[in-house]
Amino acid sequence: MPAVHPALLPWPRRWVFALKLDGWPKLLAPALLGHALGIAALGAWDPRALLLGLAHAAALAVAIVLLNDYTDRDVDALKRQLYPVECSPKTIPDGVLGAQAVLLAGIGAAILSLAIAVLGADWLSRPGLALGGLACLACFLAYSCGPVRLNYRGGGEFLEMLGVGALLPAFNAYLQAGALVWGPLALVAPGLMLLALASAISSGLADEVSDRRGGKTTFVTLHGNAFCRTLAPGLVTAGAILWALAGRALDPLLGAWLVLPALLALIVALREILAASPAARTHQLAAIRVFKGALNRGVAAACILLAIALVVGAWLHRSLG
Repeated sequence: MPAVHPALLPWPRRWVFALKLDGWPKLLAPALLGHALGIAALGAWDPRALLLGLAHAAALAVAIVLLNDYTDRDVDALKRQLYPVECSPKTIPDGVLGAQAVLLAGIGAAILSLAIAVLGADWLSRPGLALGGLACLACFLAYSCGPVRLNYRGGGEFLEMLGVGALLPAFNAYLQAGALVWGPLALVAPGLMLLALASAISSGLADEVSDRRGGKTTFVTLHGNAFCRTLAPGLVTAGAILWALAGRALDPLLGAWLVLPALLALIVALREILAASPAARTHQLAAIRVFKGALNRGVAAACILLAIALVVGAWLHRSLG
């Protein structure tokens, strides 16, 4: 039986389609890693902080997805014309939701993310948390929205690297610990930023032709498909190396064992990425989805496994006195 077009689904399911839940781990996993850094530094955890952190990351995800769909609606329509079969339906061009509804919901989610930061600052006595929430929101809004709109000017991938790889985990580490854990962040963030950059570059592969024709300047339109397919796994490898080097400094007791599960997840992902790479050429949208999916799953899994290892390590330290 052929799949039902999203525009024909019941109203709640149309919104579920528009929210692109499969992309949320790109934010939720680094947020969890930030909480683990805070827990490891504090030696305890606050469930209220974790709840607020996940709610904040989810609100940001909604805002990013919907506002990006709104600002990219013309380029998305062009992509649907170029690839009527290969390209999956787009929220606004395919009439799944109206442009105004998407814009208003995106603005509402952005305001909600800031409201959660303000609530956390008051409820948990985290002075400066509201400013951190504003910094996260401003970084992600500058990706798609005017007047900055870096995703149209060749800087979107680096902005995503900064937001996902540094700002979001720092915000959540502070939310959990009540202090800026500069040392652990300095050890984890460089590798995570490279992984976030690899994810951002891979996400642009499928949009290469439509972005170029639509006037967008992205990493892929500047440097081409072949270079980006080579660079992305290279960045994953470099990120894994940085995490491997950081293991002993993060926890002298566990050393390399602390980061080993995350490294194994990245190694498995690299095998899948490299296997998918030869087919993921320009115009080959299905193969590009495989390439991008393997990379994003690997990065999210590595973040979660490192987060678990940090929490287990903190528990071991408490148990051993």
